Amino acid sequence: MRVTLVLSALLLAWSVVADLMIGERWYTTRNLALTALLLLAWWLMNDRRIGRTADEVGLAPQHLRSGFAWGGLAFVAVSAVIGVGVLLADTVGPIGALLADERTAMFADDLWFVALVRIPLGTAVFEEVAFRGVLLAAAQRVLSTWRAVTLSSVVFGLWHIPPAMVALWINDVAATAPEGVAAIAGIVVGTTIAGVGFSALRLVSRSLVAPILAHVATNSVSLLAAVHVQGLG
Repeated sequence: MRVTLVLSALLLAWSVVADLMIGERWYTTRNLALTALLLLAWWLMNDRRIGRTADEVGLAPQHLRSGFAWGGLAFVAVSAVIGVGVLLADTVGPIGALLADERTAMFADDLWFVALVRIPLGTAVFEEVAFRGVLLAAAQRVLSTWRAVTLSSVVFGLWHIPPAMVALWINDVAATAPEGVAAIAGIVVGTTIAGVGFSALRLVSRSLVAPILAHVATNSVSLLAAVHVQGLG
């Protein structure tokens, strides 16, 4: 349990440092480096047989086909939901407000790089290896599967507090104001639920590819939808 708690604390501390101190500098590069470091640390601390270690964190080659199958279905489903949101953006206030995030303008000039490189590699791969790979594997060693899923998903939700604070600042909302506190609470709950969904994909497919594809759809397709709604593309 100690490994699980230490890893959770380190991930949460890194979220604070990365979002509130470093910002966007070297985003994709640093996160890919951390991905490699996490996997190396897991391999060094555990059974060093590549096959077993890879299977524990969802990277076993024999499950790639399953990962792409489940991930492809999830990608289509998430994209369809976002597409419906775009159609309803003008008539349903909360959806329109969600797609009106001012952060979108930050990425409009490099839209396709962000959607096809930064998010898939810098966000989805890193976070899925961290939360549905190494942290979930560590938690499963000392907890039942669904307790492990709950723990890793709650940590994933808390991980989003610093970026939520940054988003509020960009949108001219104080994090300590009532609407700011409510927004942060909503983001934590939403990302915790998303973490459970990503974990379910990881477990049913036995591959990290599935939640990675779902994560890419959630972030990249949402970005493209926001750009479309705001007329920035």
